[in-house]
Formats: sequence, structure tokens, C-alpha cells
Amino acid sequence: MNMLPSLYISHGSPMTALHPGQVGERLAELARAMPKPKAIVIATAHWLAHQPSVGGAARPETVHDFYGFPRELFDIQYPAPGEPALAERVCRLLDGAGLKPALDPQHGLDHGAWVPLRLLYPDADIPVVPLSIQPNLGPAHQYAVGRALAPLREEGVLVIGSGSITHNLHDFRQGYSDEREAPYVRPFIGWVEEKLARGEVNALLDYRRQAPFAERAHPTDEHFLPLYVALGAAGEGAHAERIDAGIDLGFLAMDIYRFDGVGAGAP
Repeated sequence: MNMLPSLYISHGSPMTALHPGQVGERLAELARAMPKPKAIVIATAHWLAHQPSVGGAARPETVHDFYGFPRELFDIQYPAPGEPALAERVCRLLDGAGLKPALDPQHGLDHGAWVPLRLLYPDADIPVVPLSIQPNLGPAHQYAVGRALAPLREEGVLVIGSGSITHNLHDFRQGYSDEREAPYVRPFIGWVEEKLARGEVNALLDYRRQAPFAERAHPTDEHFLPLYVALGAAGEGAHAERIDAGIDLGFLAMDIYRFDGVGAGAP
């Protein structure tokens, strides 16, 4: 089959599942534009671990890892199957890269996984393997994780990083809205787009020092780190396409990135 791209998706708040807006439209368009994958590996900002952890459940649970939201949100299920054999393959690839993975046979799909996947593939008929993020190890580590997974794209597996281009929940209390954007959001969006378009990986890995308003856009790293998984999985010389999906609540940039790169070659 044709080689799949890798994706970075800004999944927004859990309410995106009920009110998908622009990101729902863009993800539906993206699904139509790509070959249907045989399986999905998704690195989610809502699964944090000290080492790369891989979900190997045959039937992963839909995890409602939030509170204070409408009852109808808790009623949503995303009953996609898992694929234990693929989870083991992911572990072998990561182990071969010296990344010391762990297999978790029970881990389910948190909202960082099932919210965007439900918008991409609402039939929930594609096997999903979740993957953790290691915020204590930084961008270069997550990029290495992505590089290790690059061969999966030639095997019909879609590699996704799910996070948010900007993510500062402290700004809920600052009065920002769809009519009043936080002043740091667009400069940060623009910097990321420019560096990805130019293939300046080293600058992106050093975003904390080089990007404008980095600390304001990301007080903590976990929602930005999945970008590096998707970028790494695209391989050398990847072409990055930014898909604008708006700015939610005035401070959550909903950008999607599609990365198309050359084949990696299975080890």
C-alpha cells in the first residue's frame, strides 16, 4: 500500500468530542485524503510515564480522564480494537533504538486518543495502540521515539502525536475567548510553522529557548512533545503541511500537521 504520512493533532478540550467545529471538519477531510490505515499508533499527551509505555490491550477501554463535564460526554465510547501483536512490534522497534520500552497489557484510550480518533475514523474499526509520552526526557527523546517508529508507515500503520500547539490552561481565567485571543498564540504558531517548513529540527528541539513566548504557550511540555513523535516518524527531509483548525477559547491553537517523508526501511 502507499506509505502513510504521520500526523500531529491538537485535540483540544474534551468538549471537542461534542462540539468538534473546525478541527472536526479538517480531520474528516484528512481521513478522506489518506489511504485507510491497517492500524494506528498514537502518542498521547494524557499518558505520561518515565519510559516509553505501549498499550497492548486487545480491547482498550474508553477512558474518561476528566471531570466536571456534561454527562453525555461520559457516555461516549470509542470501541476500537487493540492489536497486541503491533504493540509488541512497537516495543521491539523502541528496544532496538535503545529506548527501553515497557508493555502495558491493560492501558486504555484516554481523551487525547479517542477524541481525535473519533473525528478521524468514527466507525472505530481500525486497531489502536496507545503510546505514552516522557515529559522528563524532553523533545530529543520524543523525536528518537518517532524515528524508531518510522518503519511502521511502510507497513500501513498511521503514527499520530496528539497534543496541542499551544496549551496554557491557566488562561481559562484570563478572559480570553473566540473574540479575544491571547497575544502569544499567533507568534508561537508562526514560529513552529516556519521552522517545520524549513526543516530546522535543531531549532525545534530547542524551542524552549528559541520560540517566542514558549513558556507562556507551554508552561509544561507534555502537549507539545507529541509533535516530535510525529516529526520523527516522518523520517529525514519530511515535508510538513500545516492544517489550520482555528484557535479554541482564544488560547488553544488547534493546528494539525501532516508529515510526508521518504521511506525509513525496516530494521
